Parts: sequence; C-alpha cells; structure tokens
Amino acid sequence: MVDVDGDALQVDEDRLVVTALAAAGSVAAYEWNRQAGARAATGLTVAYVAAFAGSHPLAKKVGAWPAVFTVAGGVAAASWAVTRRSAR
Repeated sequence: MVDVDGDALQVDEDRLVVTALAAAGSVAAYEWNRQAGARAATGLTVAYVAAFAGSHPLAKKVGAWPAVFTVAGGVAAASWAVTRRSAR
C-alpha cells in the first residue's frame, strides 16, 4: 500500500537497493577471499562499504551517476590491484 506521498514505495525501493548491494558485496567478498585471502577480502569489503557511504555526499557535489561511477571505479581499481598482486 502507498500513502499520498508515496513513502511506502520509497521504502521498498530502498530495501531493493540495499539487498542488491549486499548481494553484490557478498559475492565480491567471496571472490576476494578466494583470490587474495581473508585479510585482503576484509580490506576490500571495508572499502566497498565506505565507498557506498561516501557516494552520498559526493553525489550532492557532482551528481548521482558521476558519484556512482567514481566510487565503483575506485573499488574496482583497488580490487584489481589487490587481487592481481596476490595472484603473482
């Protein structure tokens, strides 16, 4: 049910986003652990969560999509660097 302001719909969208981010983060953490070990996986997971949290204030300055691409690119670069170094 949706009230006049549409608040219930917003809550459902927020839950969907959080669920998707948690699922993606879980898969990523599993892969990081498999490829580079628990220590690297922990560090990259912290970076993933911090990037998501940091994207909100960044979005106020540069816009939503530029913020998303910036933090996603940062975490992707960190992931690549950490797992590449561990693979050697």
